[in-house]
Amino acid sequence: MTKSDLIEAVSDTTRDWTKKNVEAAVNTIFDAMSDALSRGERIEIRGLGTFRVKERNARVGRNPKTGAAVEIPPRRVPHFIAGKRLKDRVADA
Repeated sequence: MTKSDLIEAVSDTTRDWTKKNVEAAVNTIFDAMSDALSRGERIEIRGLGTFRVKERNARVGRNPKTGAAVEIPPRRVPHFIAGKRLKDRVADA
């Protein structure tokens, strides 16, 4: 499902909102989630799961073409852990 598919699905279930209003709401939610993660905050959505930021340490990798050692700097990456209800729904599908 793409973002436009999500907007379409939500607008189909909410007759009071226009597609533009639904798009604005979805964008606002995604922006708020992105901002929270960039500040290092944890996001928990009951029934869906938890988003958080993980720290990856610096390490030495290998260039697959040449085999030369490459220094990989530390990074912060988003991480998602599915909640029980989501896991159960996927397993039952």
